[in-house]
Amino acid sequence: MQQPQAELAERIAERRWGGDDPRALVGEMRRSVLLVPVADGGLWSVRSGGVRWICGFTDESALARFALHHGPGDQPMEYAALLGARIVDEIVPALGEPAGLAVDIATETST
Repeated sequence: MQQPQAELAERIAERRWGGDDPRALVGEMRRSVLLVPVADGGLWSVRSGGVRWICGFTDESALARFALHHGPGDQPMEYAALLGARIVDEIVPALGEPAGLAVDIATETST
């Protein structure tokens, strides 16, 4: 049986190619444990287009790709392991501003 995170990464890749059902992707994300970088006592996020995006990663490899460009130099990046459903149902609404979850943002896309 595959790990839920591996299934989510596969669904994301399929979606990037224009396949898969978006509802299945959301369901997979909700059931998956995501690795969310921690910085300055909170979850690492970026602002884009007026939205605050919490950045989550499906595995340590995806997090490592992100850390190469955004990490604390040669030190390991600290992270929290959180269920996707908890992020979108509890954490995002608690931010009190337009917010969302971005998954595997450092993974290259192919078109």
